[in-house]
Amino acid sequence: MNNFQRRGLLSAAGVLGVATAARAATFGNPDSPPQGAVNTKGSPQSLTDPGPKNPVLMDQFPSFQDPPATDVDGMPLFWASFNDAHKRIQNGGWAREVTQLDFAISESISGVNMRLSSGGIREMHWHQQAEWAIMLTGKCRITTLDELGRPSVEDVEAGDLWYFSPGLPHSLQGLGPDGAEFLIAFDNGMASEFNTLLLTDWVAHTPPEVLAKNFGVSADVFRNIPLKNLWIFQGKEPPALAADRQSSKVVAGAQKVVFRLASKTPDRQTRSGTVRIADSRNFPISQQVAAALVTVAPGGMRELHWHPNADEWTYFIKGCARATVFNTGPKAQTADFRPGDIGYIKRGLGHYVENTGTTELQFLEVFKADHFAEVSLSDWLTHVPPELVAQHLNIDPSTIVQFPQDRPDVVPE
Repeated sequence: MNNFQRRGLLSAAGVLGVATAARAATFGNPDSPPQGAVNTKGSPQSLTDPGPKNPVLMDQFPSFQDPPATDVDGMPLFWASFNDAHKRIQNGGWAREVTQLDFAISESISGVNMRLSSGGIREMHWHQQAEWAIMLTGKCRITTLDELGRPSVEDVEAGDLWYFSPGLPHSLQGLGPDGAEFLIAFDNGMASEFNTLLLTDWVAHTPPEVLAKNFGVSADVFRNIPLKNLWIFQGKEPPALAADRQSSKVVAGAQKVVFRLASKTPDRQTRSGTVRIADSRNFPISQQVAAALVTVAPGGMRELHWHPNADEWTYFIKGCARATVFNTGPKAQTADFRPGDIGYIKRGLGHYVENTGTTELQFLEVFKADHFAEVSLSDWLTHVPPELVAQHLNIDPSTIVQFPQDRPDVVPE
């Protein structure tokens, strides 16, 4: 079927009243050849899967097994998960990561999920990339030093962010009674938590006489230094925050490295959910990473939208979700997400995220950008002449004024 024939059939369908309503109920794929289970009527064998399978795994992905009839063509896999990532475990905690080596589409962001026991220490280190993080559970003490020699020592808990600019040294330590678990995002898809610049490595690979000259002490002081890095190790519970700040010589003036995201007033709020944004406009140090913390009530949806300035790296904290990504071609693909899963949506590609569960859905949208930016489909369609939209979508102009306006972000309003 050529384009003119296809358009003719679609135009004819538009004037068939009841037939149009019936078609809209299933919204079968109009592309040729027809795709989706809706096209297999009369041939039930087309849907069978008699070969080897893992039913437990398959059940986690209903949209892969039985995609919506509107899905079309293929796309790079935009789903990954920490749930099937290998844990590196040491006395004091563990970490697992998803980088571009594991998740090919994820070019701009890599992620780390880390756990520290009470007193557990992620050893003093630094990265060549920016480190953005959010606390998931427990409490953690972070330390850092800026390029002007100003120290920061802070305690963070669930929903708090920290940001370490590229090249600035830092440490992390779990606090009692339950330690800490957190998510780290690096602004480079190839960055790895297992390949960082570590204090113990550098000292062990520097001549003792150089260390002595540098620190103004005897070389014998360094006789018992660790010859292998510590990475994560079990330490002693630190003293009160005020005592650590005093001993670290913390003074006023250093740029704030912590942002209390979960406790801030929502930037967008409807009866279906909230959106809280953190970027360089309200968290000035975060020059290379922007983020939004989104909650969606059961039956709600993060509206159809896209991001014009950066790819989106999405981390699912709680609840169940379904998302469809739309690209040129046309191409459209749907995937399911659960806690610990990751999504990745290229800049400018349309998408939505729907709560498919019975409890609140919460997820993070993370971007390699200095500011959060998005375009809402309903916002666009309600800010151009209604007749123009009506001619595109073959709907009555009076219907368009009923669309959500002014970017609700989470619908229904």
